[in-house]
Amino acid sequence: MGRNELLTKVQKLKDKKNAIILAHNYQLPEIQDIADFVGDSLDLAQKATKTSADYIVFCGVNFMAESAKILNPDKIVIHPDLNSRCPMADMVDVESLSWLQKDHPDAVTVAYVNTTADVKAVSDVCCTSSNAVKVIKSLDAKEIIFIPDKNLGLYVKRFIKDKEIILWPGMCPTHHNNIKKDDILRLKKEHPEAEIMVHPECQPEVIDIADYVFSTNGMVKHVAQSKSREFIVGTEEGLCYRLKRENPDKEFYSLPNSICHDMKKITIDKVIKSLETLEPKLELSPSIIEKAKKPLTRMMEIGRGD
Repeated sequence: MGRNELLTKVQKLKDKKNAIILAHNYQLPEIQDIADFVGDSLDLAQKATKTSADYIVFCGVNFMAESAKILNPDKIVIHPDLNSRCPMADMVDVESLSWLQKDHPDAVTVAYVNTTADVKAVSDVCCTSSNAVKVIKSLDAKEIIFIPDKNLGLYVKRFIKDKEIILWPGMCPTHHNNIKKDDILRLKKEHPEAEIMVHPECQPEVIDIADYVFSTNGMVKHVAQSKSREFIVGTEEGLCYRLKRENPDKEFYSLPNSICHDMKKITIDKVIKSLETLEPKLELSPSIIEKAKKPLTRMMEIGRGD
């Protein structure tokens, strides 16, 4: 089946089922092409609250689909592949976190959105990579437990000196292991006019050599406004597809092996099957939804940071 035929089939299914497709910036190109909306974590969380669709087909990893369900408990959220999980989110669990919270009873727990619903349920406020600094600056507490990404936490510490930020030892395998300083410098040597943009989930030595540090949507906005014609993109390679599609006259260079294999588990065949069967449904208990909604809502009230 050709591209146009696939697009037509998906559109007919969406119309028939009153469904909307939300896709993260790291999804496969064909998934981005069929999505009603492509964005970063905060974008998708907010978009999920505004749709009138009966069904939300969420193309992203598990915590993103969970957030959509938490914010839309009366809607049915379909996650085309329940095995599409975020390795970093799985690096923190409720029991282990509770030990740290008991050791720091006055601390406020700030959970990066890259956390599971049950972890959000025992946190005070969420944040994204775009608003982490803004969220933590807004808090009165002098002691912060930041979970689970130590690299994002280290980045936040560059801007906040009046609070003690206790870092959880988690990280994104793609950004931590595969976005490397030497690879960036090699690309810079090959493309000396290129701007270096990196994600705050990268290691500090990578951030140190970057021209700009942005969330994925921050990168999208910057490229649209920048006079530069070339960009080294220090995040998951899927973003380059969106950047090129929206800026066909500019060039983008991704890093070797900068692939999140969990993000790529969702395929167009799985999306079509999900639209046909309205499965698999993402299920969360009413109790978890109620508790996890509070830190997510608080985050959205604080707003975006980039």
